[in-house]
Amino acid sequence: MEWNGPNDPANPRNFPPARRFMGIASVTLLAFVSAFAGAIYAPAQTAVLKDMNCSSEVAMLPLALYNLGLAFGPIVGAPLSETYGRKAVYLATTPVFMLFMIGGAVSNTISGLTLCRFFAAVFGSSNISNASATILDYTHDSERGTVLAIYYAVPTVAATLAPLVGGLIMIHTGEWSWTQWAPVILAAAFYPPLIFTRETYKAVILRRRATQLGIADVNRETTIDASFRHLFIILFQRPIHMLLTEPIVTFISLYNGFLFGLLYAFVISVPWVFEKYYGFDTTAQALSYLGVTVGNMVACIPHTVIDRYFFLPRLHSWKQAHEPSLKMPPESRLVSALGGSLLLPPSLLILSWTANFHVHWMVPIVFQGLSMFSCLLVYSGTNLYMMDTYGPLYGASASGAMMFSRYILSCAFPMFTLQMFEGLGVGWATSLLAAFTVLMAPMPWIFWIYGSQIRRASKYETTL
Repeated sequence: MEWNGPNDPANPRNFPPARRFMGIASVTLLAFVSAFAGAIYAPAQTAVLKDMNCSSEVAMLPLALYNLGLAFGPIVGAPLSETYGRKAVYLATTPVFMLFMIGGAVSNTISGLTLCRFFAAVFGSSNISNASATILDYTHDSERGTVLAIYYAVPTVAATLAPLVGGLIMIHTGEWSWTQWAPVILAAAFYPPLIFTRETYKAVILRRRATQLGIADVNRETTIDASFRHLFIILFQRPIHMLLTEPIVTFISLYNGFLFGLLYAFVISVPWVFEKYYGFDTTAQALSYLGVTVGNMVACIPHTVIDRYFFLPRLHSWKQAHEPSLKMPPESRLVSALGGSLLLPPSLLILSWTANFHVHWMVPIVFQGLSMFSCLLVYSGTNLYMMDTYGPLYGASASGAMMFSRYILSCAFPMFTLQMFEGLGVGWATSLLAAFTVLMAPMPWIFWIYGSQIRRASKYETTL
């Protein structure tokens, strides 16, 4: 089945503006909480180390394994949303996320805290991976760039704002448990509006309509055995299969995974750098995260400008010259990523050596912000390209595959970042990270030039 014309009221893109806004805002805020809950633990590590009498490496595990949980959750959560609907997954997983965060807050052992945070992340991860696909369901192609550019800033802003908030919580309360209660309070506040939203996934909406009309496909797998195979073989395999066989998903996941690992390198290293090289006290160390936070927020502005003055005019010209069923190639989405890939390496190098030679503290803070600004330009541009390529049918699985790579690397980075900075110093440690960004910089340019040939070979491409 298809929509009953372009004005079908069941199509989420035809919902009233207020309903669409509430739906987008609800999933965006829940995605914010899921990302926020990970990094808010970073300033609490010293207190956990003392309270639970463990080593610094063990005290790091609740942070690292939270990101590991975020990596594995979407492998099931993303395709489940494509089977049972986006809303069902949000409604089922968010309360479980809250319960495990509460378990972490009341834990008396480091193992209990680590396990609770890991499983909280597994259930909270669907809020992040499915949100972009939900926004795709709601938005027309003429407005998608701006809305998704704002959304793509949410996990990174959350991950940089959380250590600032966590640091202030530790300064004022001295209790690490409040860094776990804060995400629970936020999730409890943001969850109720989601209950009043409607399902947005096209396949689920049309299947329900067919059932109501009595024309559902009688051959659809309904037995328990067939459902089991469908869920745990086909659905589990799809994100992994896309990650391993789709060049667009593979390389975007690798690039964005490294960028998110770089974000967590900042989360871990920023307090150390400004204490060692500039003598910042605890409050100043918390406030030093403002550079990366502001850089992420500001990145929405150029992306919106690019969308309005570059992408939309080309989209308008395309629609005038082609049939409505023929969709514009998505390579125009990559413009911000092209600029960000060139800006990131020099920003990291300037950051590294200005801090190393004790140039005024404001300079490295500015270039930390510019580095994160560049990362978000790459992240949002490449993700828009991927989502436009795979559309609502496979977009959540592609996003889940990308998140798997992203959070695996962000799990690994906290485990070695501080040791690397202590061993090499800020200059050489950050220069090493910059060298990897140089190696990855050609990726969006390759898709810009050869994207059409790569997409033609895809088994999943729908070019929305």
